[in-house]
Amino acid sequence: MGAVKAVTSTQLQPRANILGIELDRLDMRETIARCEEIIARRAPSQHLAVSATNIVALHDDPKLREVARSCALVSADGLGVVWASRLLGNPLPERVNAMDLMERLFEVAEEKGYRIFFLGATDEVLEVAAARLRERHPRLVIAGYRNGYYGAAEDDSVIDEVRAAKPDILFAAMPSPKKEYWLAQHRERLGVPLLIGVGGAIDVVAGHARRAPLWVQRSGFEWLYRMVQEPRRLARRFLVGNAKFLYLLAAALMTRRRSRVRRLM
Repeated sequence: MGAVKAVTSTQLQPRANILGIELDRLDMRETIARCEEIIARRAPSQHLAVSATNIVALHDDPKLREVARSCALVSADGLGVVWASRLLGNPLPERVNAMDLMERLFEVAEEKGYRIFFLGATDEVLEVAAARLRERHPRLVIAGYRNGYYGAAEDDSVIDEVRAAKPDILFAAMPSPKKEYWLAQHRERLGVPLLIGVGGAIDVVAGHARRAPLWVQRSGFEWLYRMVQEPRRLARRFLVGNAKFLYLLAAALMTRRRSRVRRLM
């Protein structure tokens, strides 16, 4: 992957540094407003949703950190990240979950006439999701969709297909970190103002997967609900990832405490 251009501090208000990762201090309403600003600006820009397991992945992967630094918008996808920010004295306003953000952007796109494109998932899922969205949002312009089962040799044709559809927002329904790498690598060629990775969220729209009840989401255990649904695929990722996240948080809190003690001596 070629080098990606980092977003400078003059382009954004100061971000919160949580365990070495910078996140935007925006609630959902402010995030939507920022998305609209990005679309109006028309320069290809990428959104990154950061959960506890993503924090660990970013710590372990320098190239992924480079991608994160290049993103125009970085949100706290999980409650664990929000809670950590408060414990570390650098609070984020609230969780901005990628699924919730996508649902809100459907409403905004219908109202403002933004064109959307889905990249990823299977043809069956995409067709059902598109049909359901047309029922729920009759004026939503679905500019196109393309399944995510292609190799690097097909990148050029996929990019051409997206460009021809002229979307304002592209939702990438691919696993991490594939979607982050792919969007960053081809961001400029795609020419889409707003690129958002949404993972398996399209499966939820299509009814092929269930989202956790609201009380589970608010308790911070949506990851556990997902793991129970897909234990073979997600158990190691969540159990090991969350354990590493807690270790990083504990180490940061200990360092913060020692710093306070030294200042008092």
